[in-house]
Amino acid sequence: MRVHYLQHVKYENLANMETWLKKRGHQLTKTLLYKNQGLPDLKLFDWLIIMGGPMNIYEHDKYPWLVMEKQFIKKSVEAGKLVLGMCLGAQLLSDSLGGKVTKNKYKEIGFFPATLTKQGKNSAIFKGLPDEFTVMHWHGDTFSIPKGAVRLVLSKGCKNQAFSYKERAFGLQFHFEYSPRHISPFFKDPQNALQPGKYVQSADIILKNKKGYDGIKGIMRAVLENLENSI
Repeated sequence: MRVHYLQHVKYENLANMETWLKKRGHQLTKTLLYKNQGLPDLKLFDWLIIMGGPMNIYEHDKYPWLVMEKQFIKKSVEAGKLVLGMCLGAQLLSDSLGGKVTKNKYKEIGFFPATLTKQGKNSAIFKGLPDEFTVMHWHGDTFSIPKGAVRLVLSKGCKNQAFSYKERAFGLQFHFEYSPRHISPFFKDPQNALQPGKYVQSADIILKNKKGYDGIKGIMRAVLENLENSI
């Protein structure tokens, strides 16, 4: 497949997803939005992946390319592309489909459990996964479930963790693509400064959670394979 991804900051790339996709023989292209690169013609890709970032989806003055990006995501969905939004990418996808993005009651940063809803248990994207699994979180905002979409995953700290739209577009508030090497640069960005909270772990706990990283790598493989099989 031809996979195109949108990247918002230098350090939030495909991470472990890139290795998996290349091993499976998929063709990768990208748009570095933070470098003001142009977006591709819809005919040039089959699968769109929208990565995360420390910005908010409504900071149009600071990041003017957000307006263009949202329009592009909407057109990609309308064209029937397979779409996967990760964290900020999920919020952008929700907004593009008419949903709302607002501050969540809690910041979620670190490894915390997530639970499949009834619809999540029946969704192809989570086929083969247990009803509850631990994933990595790094967000302060949350998305609403757009009209026509269904909620797939929830957590104690955030009720909307994942949604699907027509089983072709999927928004995941959480992460499964990182290793300690990939997550380390997060802590160097002042926008990511950690403040104590009910669902906020320390940098030391996050970086040393080997079991957590092993777990999300398995979740990543399962989800990507499920998406691959849906094409």
